[in-house]
Order: sequence, then structure tokens, then C-alpha cells
Amino acid sequence: MENLSSKIVKKVKHPVKIMQFGEGNFLRAFIDWIVDTMNKKADFNAGVVVVQPMPFGRVKELSEADGLYTLYLQGLNQGEVVKTHQVIDCLEDFVNPFEEYQKYLDYAKSEDLEYVISNTTEAGIAFDPTDTDFSVTPKSYPGKLLAFLKARYDYFKGDLSKGLEIIPCELIDHNGDTLKEILVQLANHNHMDSGFVSWIEQANRYYNTLVDRIVPGYPKGEDQTLWQQLGYVDHNMVVGEIFHLWVIDGVHVKELEKKLPTQQAGLNVLFVDSIKPYKERKVKILNGSHTCLVPVAYLSGIDTVRETIEDPQLNKFVLDFIFNEVVPTINIPRDQMDSYARSVLERYGNPFVRHELMSIALNSVTKYKTRNLPTVLQNLRDLHHFPDHSLFSLAALIAFYRGKRGAEEIKLADDAWALEMFRNLWSGYDGTRASLEKIVSHVLSLKSHWEVDLTEFDGVLEFVTDSLDAIMHTSMREALAKMVH
Repeated sequence: MENLSSKIVKKVKHPVKIMQFGEGNFLRAFIDWIVDTMNKKADFNAGVVVVQPMPFGRVKELSEADGLYTLYLQGLNQGEVVKTHQVIDCLEDFVNPFEEYQKYLDYAKSEDLEYVISNTTEAGIAFDPTDTDFSVTPKSYPGKLLAFLKARYDYFKGDLSKGLEIIPCELIDHNGDTLKEILVQLANHNHMDSGFVSWIEQANRYYNTLVDRIVPGYPKGEDQTLWQQLGYVDHNMVVGEIFHLWVIDGVHVKELEKKLPTQQAGLNVLFVDSIKPYKERKVKILNGSHTCLVPVAYLSGIDTVRETIEDPQLNKFVLDFIFNEVVPTINIPRDQMDSYARSVLERYGNPFVRHELMSIALNSVTKYKTRNLPTVLQNLRDLHHFPDHSLFSLAALIAFYRGKRGAEEIKLADDAWALEMFRNLWSGYDGTRASLEKIVSHVLSLKSHWEVDLTEFDGVLEFVTDSLDAIMHTSMREALAKMVH
């Protein structure tokens, strides 16, 4: 069989309108798929030049395939099992700036170029004070982008109309605002002229984003079978889930919405005034329900997220947690909240993804604080509602950190202080309710961690202790049936 190339699959040429920093699985299964979909369904007519942000990467392999690769999207869609595949053909050119710095800078002269998109990992958007020599490729992503913007500013003589739409997708808060701040900081650090610094701020438009799609990546173990089905060899294949969401905010977001035909293409892209409630929704519902269900499901004898959702008792527990305790705390229209929550549950049931509970259990003590504690506090303080599902999960978490599931040892992975604390607490357990209350009281009153003393709220110490007592003296399932309604 031949390798995938334009000899096998016809490639449509597009003008390069997008410079993309990063060539990893996520960008190819998310951003490039969005561009490809807008090209095919809405005549966006945009090509992508891919810039390799690190000295190592995949631009050579992608270039050898003429920028073509196969994307598989698979999962549940409104209850139906879906597995589709398509060849993405929007990648037009590839640059390794560590070897082709001049070619990279020459793209600054392009009249067609309109957008810069990036995903250079969470650590990518950072100020590097050693980026001072722009005659060679800067090390950091902001350094590379600054060199590019300076070349564009010089070539177009400071023309304000030649700025770019800069849309980072790195998973940090305020990613667009942060990137802009670092570009200005780095320019001032290098004593670049004030006219250029003003151009960075005024001519270019920066957006904050939230991205959401699970991308397992290259289908290891399945690749030979898929090649036989496709009729060609593709070393750049990538697998993603059906669900996708891209939320974008920024001062100029309404203008960006007019330029990107996402609605015509049927894409789930939201142009909003503020990302904050959408991020809160993702953290509290998607991440929060993960953290809530892990100790309960694992100590019920279950190993994966999908098995949890397929179990009637645990499915009800997760549903009630989301709809009764989380949804009322988020300021987004109820219909959007319900729709998102149901999509999360559908994603949990994806038959193509085996999501191990123990992989989610890493650092659960901190995860509970960031993902679940805000829901607990809003219910207790603002809604005057007792969040029994969230607090039962906390009791289950304390039981989980005993480190045993029946006779089986649980390989706990957390910060050293948390592991030591639970080891010491459980070493004093003598089988009585009084000793359990001592453990629970210590955990709930840990202000150095929670930044609040949870024993000060009526009924919390008693409920969590009763729940833990039921878990220890009966079983997780019996305790759940007794304590949570």
C-alpha cells in the first residue's frame, strides 16, 4: 500500500490565511477540522501554514503526506453510536523555524494572512527574558510571534490594517490577554521602538478561548486494520470524540464572528461577552462530576467512567449531583446548561474510549477543592440547599484515601502532605464512629487547604461522618442508598 498523499486523495488548494503554531493531535483534530469544515460547508477558502514551535515535531511527516491526514470522530451522538472519518486537506505549508527561519519570517509579508492560532501547551505562553537575539529563532512561543510581528510591522511600515486576529488555544486563563501582555513585556524588555509596541496593541486583535474535545490521538494497535480499510498508509491519523466546543471572547469578538462562518458550517463555536461562566460550567460539570464520581464508583467495584454511567445507581447519583447541585450555581440559560450536561453524560458513555477512574484519581484532594468545593459553598451559602451528593463524595474520598478496596491496595497518587495526612489519620482508626468523626473533623477543618472551615456549616460534620460510618460498616452501595436521596 502507498502512503497517503495528493496522488491518492485529491487536494484542494487554499490561500494561506492562517498561521498555526503547533502540529499536535489536538490542533489537527479540533482547529484544523473546524477550518476544513468551514472550507467544505461554508466556502471559507482558508489554508493553514503550520509552524513547528519546538525543535522536534511532525511538520516533516505532515509535509511528506502533502498535508493530508485522516481524522476519525467517534462516540455517541444523541444516543446513536457514530464513527466517521474524513481526510483533512486544509494544511498548505509547513515551516520548521529552527531550520527555515527566513521562510518563517517571509510569511510576515503575506497579504492573505489574517489569523494566528496556537496550542503550544500550557507552559508555552510564558515570558522568557533570554529571548533577546531575534537574528535567530527565539526559544519561546511569544518570542517567535514577536519576531514575526516585528517583521510584519517593518514590511508594511506600521500599517494598522495589517494586524492579525490572534487566537491562542492554550489551556490557561485569559490566554489571549496574557499573550498580548507578554508580547508587550518582551518588546519593552528588548527596547523595541514605541511605535511597534503601540502597533502590537492597537493593530492586532487578541481573543481568549476555551476549547473542549477529547482527543485520544493516534490509533495505536488499530492502525494496520484501518490502513487496510482505507487502502493507504497514514502515519498521521488522529482520533477524536464527536463532541466539540470552542468558546471565544474578546473586545472584537463580534467582528470575528462575522469573519468566521462557523454557524453556516454547523459548528459548536460560541462568540461570547465572557468565557468565565462557560469555563465554570466545564470545570464544575465535566471535571467536577469526574471528581465526584471517582471514589464512589471505584469503591463500588467499578473501574471506568463508562461502566459508572451504565450502572443505574451510580448514573442516578451523577445525574442528581449535576442537575440538583451544580446547574443552579451557574449563570447560563437553563436550556444551554441542560444540553451541555446531557452531552457530558453522553461523552462519558463513549464506547470508543476506556477512561480509567484511577487516571482521574490523581491529585484528588486538590481537584475536589478546585472543582467541587465552589459548588458545595454556593449551595450552603447562597442557595440554602444541602449538597448531599457533593458531601457524600467527600466522605467517599476520605474512605478512598484509606488506600484499600476490599483486600486490594489502591495506588494513591497525590501531594506528599495529603498522603501523609491520611496515612496518619487512618492509623488512628479503631472501628468506632468517634474515631471516624475525628478523621472527618480534621479533614473538614483544614483551612490551610480549603481556605474555609467546613465544620462551621450546620450538619456538614455530622452528615460526612454518618456517610463515612455507613461506607466503612456496610458497603459503598448500601451507604449511597441510605445517605443520598
